[in-house]
Amino acid sequence: MKVIETNIPEVLIFEPKVFGDERGFFFESFNLKIFEETVGRKVNFVQDNHSKSSKGVLRGLHFQTPPYSQGKLVRCISGAVFDVAVDVRKESSTFGKWVGVHLSALNKRQLWIPEGFAHGFYALEDNTEFLYKTTNYYSPQHEACIAWDDVQLGIEWPATDKEPELSEKDVLGKTLSESDLHLLNF
Repeated sequence: MKVIETNIPEVLIFEPKVFGDERGFFFESFNLKIFEETVGRKVNFVQDNHSKSSKGVLRGLHFQTPPYSQGKLVRCISGAVFDVAVDVRKESSTFGKWVGVHLSALNKRQLWIPEGFAHGFYALEDNTEFLYKTTNYYSPQHEACIAWDDVQLGIEWPATDKEPELSEKDVLGKTLSESDLHLLNF
C-alpha cells in the first residue's frame, strides 16, 4: 500500500498494490494495522455507506458536528468521482483549505478524511458507485452542509457545460462564513 500526502497533512491518499492478469485482479483494500500506523492513532470504523450516482451529480459538502463528527475512508468502485475534503476546524492552520482527488474504479485509490472536514464528490461518469467507512454513526441532528460553490473556498470542480445535480439538502448549504463553525470544537 502506497500512501500519498496531500497539501493538508491529515488528509491522505491510499493507493493499493494491485495484482492483475488476464483473469482479473486482486488487491488488499483495507488493513487496519497499516491504516492506524499511517494515520498515527486508533480508528474505529462503525458504519459502511454505499451510494450510486449519475454523471453530473454533486453530493456535499457534508460533515457532522461534535460529538458525532465522522472520519471517512472513501473509495469509488464503479465509475469515477472528483472527491473533495475541506478543513472546517476553526483553529486549524489549514481552515477553509481544500483537497481534491480523482478516485475511480480504475485507480482504486482511497481518501482518508478525518473528523473536522467537510466532504463532497462530483460524479464524473454514469453508474458511479461510492463506498465509505465512517468513524461515527449518521446523526441527522448533527449534520451540516457547506455550499459546494462557496467562492471563499474556491474549489476547482471539473468543468462542465451545465450546473451539477444537487439534492434539496445540498441546495440549502451555507457558505463557510455563514456557518456556525466558531461554536464547534473538533
